[in-house]
Order: sequence, then structure tokens, then C-alpha cells
Amino acid sequence: MNKLTVVVAVILAGGIGVGGWQYLQPEAAPVGHSMASPDTGALAPGAPIATVALPTELSGNAQLGKSIFEAKCADCHGENAAGQNGVAPPLVHKVYEPSHHSDMAFVLAAQNGVRAHHWPFGNMPPVEGVTPGDVKMVIAYVRELQRANGIE
Repeated sequence: MNKLTVVVAVILAGGIGVGGWQYLQPEAAPVGHSMASPDTGALAPGAPIATVALPTELSGNAQLGKSIFEAKCADCHGENAAGQNGVAPPLVHKVYEPSHHSDMAFVLAAQNGVRAHHWPFGNMPPVEGVTPGDVKMVIAYVRELQRANGIE
């Protein structure tokens, strides 16, 4: 055998060994987050899920975002983004804090819709008739609501 054949055989055998070792390892627990959605079983259908404290003042962008939110989002996400039991989650909730759901996640959700993954309300469809700029104003509003409720 020449040296090249030996090197290829050693690399191949090593790769098969590593792959086999990984295959035989016990499956790790899924990585996720510890933010659990609240139990909404005692709430009436359509009732607000979160209690939302309002900021004393909204920035200009957040005021514009509030208007857009009320026109395009509140039918599902409720007044002041408090959610509606059985309909849609509250956006004023730790699950939607900036470190877990970035501003871009909101833009993409409005543009493309979202598969249900934190709440049992089903998939969110894309929001018709809003631009990425509109969504950025809504984000300003939601983030100011979140900060007023201790969600940073």
C-alpha cells in the first residue's frame, strides 16, 4: 500500500468511528427557554391575558405605532397588546422581551406570519397592508409598553 491509501483509510476509519460514537450517545434534552406561557384556563374566551400598565407618555413613534396597532393588530392581540384568551397572545409578556424576540422577529412575523410555538392559539397569518416601516412603529409602541411593565 502506498502512503496516500493509508492516510485515506485512517481518515475514513476515524470519521466512521466518530460518527458511530455520536450516534450511540443518549439523545440530549431539547434546548429551549424557561419562559412558560401562563395558564389561561380560568379566563373567559376573549378576556385579556395580561394586565398592562400604560406608560405615562409615549414617544412620537410609539404614538404612531399605537394607531397602527389598533387598526391592524388589536383585533387579535387585544387592547394595549394584552392578548385575548383563545385568540392571540399578549405581546406585553416576558416571552416577547427583546432578548428573546428581536425587533426583526416582529417584522418577519407581520410579513410572513408565524407558526405557533409558544402559545396554543394556532398560527399567525401575515398581516396584510402593513409596511416594514409601519411594523417598526408598532414595535416602538410594544417596546414602550413592555418597558412600562418591567420587560426589558
